[in-house]
Amino acid sequence: MSRGTSPQQALRDTVRFAQQVEDLGYHRFWVAEHHSVPGVAGSAPTVLAAAVAAATSRIRVGTGGVMLPNHQPLVVAEQFGVLGALFPDRIDVGLGRSVGFTDGIRRALGRGKEAADRFGEQLAELLGYLHGRSASGVHAVAAEGLDLPVFLLATRSGAETAAEFGLPLVIAAVHGDDRMLRTIEQYRADFRPSAQAAEPYVVLARSVAVAESAERARRLLVPEAWATAYSRTHGEFPPLEPPEQVLARSMSDRERALFDRALRGHVHGTPDQVATALDELVTRTGADELLVTTTAHDPADRLTSYRLLSEVAGLSPTPVGPDRGGRDRGPGRHGGSSGGWSATATAR
Repeated sequence: MSRGTSPQQALRDTVRFAQQVEDLGYHRFWVAEHHSVPGVAGSAPTVLAAAVAAATSRIRVGTGGVMLPNHQPLVVAEQFGVLGALFPDRIDVGLGRSVGFTDGIRRALGRGKEAADRFGEQLAELLGYLHGRSASGVHAVAAEGLDLPVFLLATRSGAETAAEFGLPLVIAAVHGDDRMLRTIEQYRADFRPSAQAAEPYVVLARSVAVAESAERARRLLVPEAWATAYSRTHGEFPPLEPPEQVLARSMSDRERALFDRALRGHVHGTPDQVATALDELVTRTGADELLVTTTAHDPADRLTSYRLLSEVAGLSPTPVGPDRGGRDRGPGRHGGSSGGWSATATAR
């Protein structure tokens, strides 16, 4: 969220933003889970997803993601079951394996660092509840029979889990494109067909900034780059500052190095430049979908970026759900677009 915006207003703005993104024709809108982060308001993703789904009518709504080690699998299954029952054929279950970033947060959540080591066990338990075949005989009643799509947000080790369980993979180039490409290749090679997906399915997550000029697009990246550098040096991710304020700052050598590094790895530029770059990414990775995140200080700049991207991608506000759209790869509910790549919006 931006400096000067309250967390409460940021959450309300997220719901409004989802409505705008739906009007632009995006296929999905996902929200994330962060705890005790001053610059991020979203801490209860299933609650926020419910508000987003209630305020929209066509777009699929999901989590990017629920951090499973922070929760009991039964409760997660029940929450998504209620969402799926209230908003049929519109809910995505996005899961991750991260735990709280600090000892204090982990203590408050009642979880230690080792909680992530049980992720595979927790995932198996959750899938059992969702599919009505829990080994314990306990049932997540509302979830059974819904066939909710499950996505796994992962890096290398998580990609191995996605392949083992036959789940669609959501992946970003956290450690560079080359390592990401190797991880995707290994995921496809090791993939085991499941009730969730008959074939490997890759959602490529990327930070994207689009504007009428390349320089203006680059400026959109400045606030989050500084927030990232600040978090690495001060242990706290702050609200976003205006780009001109960041650029006028006096930074330490370490802050400057981290800031410059945080400006790399994004796709940014004019609509044509971004379209070319994303087409190349899809060609290199064989990705089935693109999950796009645009973080800007000014909500109007963020919306403009999504609008320009939707136009160059040829998106249209048509329903996307089971057996609609897509390239006939994997389950229909994971469909892409006939234009070669599709875009999924995400909000933190």
